[in-house]
Amino acid sequence: MKKKFELTKHWGYQVGIRPIKEATKLMRGGKSDDEIRAHYLEKYQTSTEIADLVLNVAKAEKPIIDAANPRGVSFYINIPFCPSRCLYCSFSSRQSDGSRHLIPEYLRALHMEIAASLDIVKRNNQTIETIYLGGGTPTVLDAAQLDELLSKLPNIPNLKEFTVEAGRPDTITREKLEILKRYGVTRISINPQTMNDETLAAVGRKHTSGEIRSAVALARECGFGNINMDIIAGLPGETFEMFERTIDEVLALSPENITVHTMCVKRTSDLNLDGNLKNYDLTVTETVERMIQFSRETLMQRGFLPYYLYRQKHILGDLENVGYAKVGFEGIYNVHMMSEIQTIIACGASSVTKFVSTSGKIERIFNVKEAIDYINRVNEMIERKNLLVENFENL
Repeated sequence: MKKKFELTKHWGYQVGIRPIKEATKLMRGGKSDDEIRAHYLEKYQTSTEIADLVLNVAKAEKPIIDAANPRGVSFYINIPFCPSRCLYCSFSSRQSDGSRHLIPEYLRALHMEIAASLDIVKRNNQTIETIYLGGGTPTVLDAAQLDELLSKLPNIPNLKEFTVEAGRPDTITREKLEILKRYGVTRISINPQTMNDETLAAVGRKHTSGEIRSAVALARECGFGNINMDIIAGLPGETFEMFERTIDEVLALSPENITVHTMCVKRTSDLNLDGNLKNYDLTVTETVERMIQFSRETLMQRGFLPYYLYRQKHILGDLENVGYAKVGFEGIYNVHMMSEIQTIIACGASSVTKFVSTSGKIERIFNVKEAIDYINRVNEMIERKNLLVENFENL
């Protein structure tokens, strides 16, 4: 494991998952672009490319942060069910085929927590600015379940963004997309991770690249003009040429957002359990670096600018995850979450509520991770929120 202050090739001595926060603080303090760049080069000994990347992301985030309502709230809802479990995933999600019987009970509990959370927003005279329905895979719900869930949310005329992760194309139907559209969803994610069918099968995603293309086309037919697509550099067994093909094919689909993740060997992923890691051909550091470099240069040449960034432990090559967007299509919720400038009220198993006071103080509430525990303890999750709100200074 890398020591806390060990010098690395790209990020130098910089550690932590939110390296942009420091650049934002410097920017607000009146530092120039050159001074911010020099700060990362001299204090952390980052590479010039990383110093430039940090500066560019901070500048892209600034207008979104400046426009955030101090009394605003981001509202997150978690659906911890997926059609299958990806090899690299560490989230507390269940395969829907074996857990579908839990979904109705889970949704009943979730509806309770949503109602209680909306009451907190009302009592504190706050405004919901963004909604994010994530997971898991929210579109694993059937059309009726999805309709009922969305009906529990208020109609907010000036909502800035409403995102739904429709990550797996094998869960997307015209009926579900029309329901999302009817409830005012403005942004969806259709996530291939790779456009190579052999890799999709190897990592446990039960769909093909052709289904990704069909899902994007269907979303366009249903009127969605803001689509995000996630890809991963360094998936087991992938070569640079395979990753290059993924970038080219995703660009051919003309999404408004592309998020490039670097493969991360997470402790609780199937990839890393019971000695499994030795059975997989992890991408060597030099190849992952080349993939990330290629994605950055190619996407920026095609008009996609980096607008948010985060890092993780055990990420290949000590690299980073970067969200790219066409101008005007930046994911607002992503910026609010990473910059920690706004309260995020989260509902559902494994979700984390984050209260941010006017003075910048942050308090977190962690919901239980497992769906069954959540069903049985939802009243406790609600009470945790209420107790914190009652005692939180300057909320």
